[in-house]
Amino acid sequence: MFENSSEEIIYHKLLILHILKKANMPLTNSQITQVVLDTEMMNYFSLQSLLSELTDSKLITTYKESGREYYTLTLNGEESHDYFVSRIPETVMDKVDKYICDNKGNLLADTQIKSSFVKQSDNEYIVNLRVVEDQSNLIDLNLNVSSEKQANSICNNWKKNASEMYTEIISLLIEKREN
Repeated sequence: MFENSSEEIIYHKLLILHILKKANMPLTNSQITQVVLDTEMMNYFSLQSLLSELTDSKLITTYKESGREYYTLTLNGEESHDYFVSRIPETVMDKVDKYICDNKGNLLADTQIKSSFVKQSDNEYIVNLRVVEDQSNLIDLNLNVSSEKQANSICNNWKKNASEMYTEIISLLIEKREN
């Protein structure tokens, strides 16, 4: 499309801004990378460099939560996107928009389902399981378990099956039990 020029760099920066705008939620580096590589918009090394430049220019910002770094648009980034979005060809925007729309559930699950554990003593681990929506906890559950193996297993199962488990927990808590 371009010949490795400043115009190409601007175009790729706009694409990153567009991905964050279209996703309408914080994304991790690996999620942004997945969108870019799966849609074949740019290579990995260019993306990493441009993420750094966009952060330095305060068009995107990062924050850490649960050991993961998330990228979000700043107000300046959103305004820049809205002003210059017409520079992205419609076919490219459609491709990115479709990818995000088709994969939104996976992106949400990856960022809104959280699990971690902390060792309290040799035989005690505290496991924290959460489902987060719009910066609010829908569920925040702490469990005591006796081994790291159990803690890992619970965390992995939660990440794979949180929506079903959440529904089951709510049903069990609401259900009227007969004695």
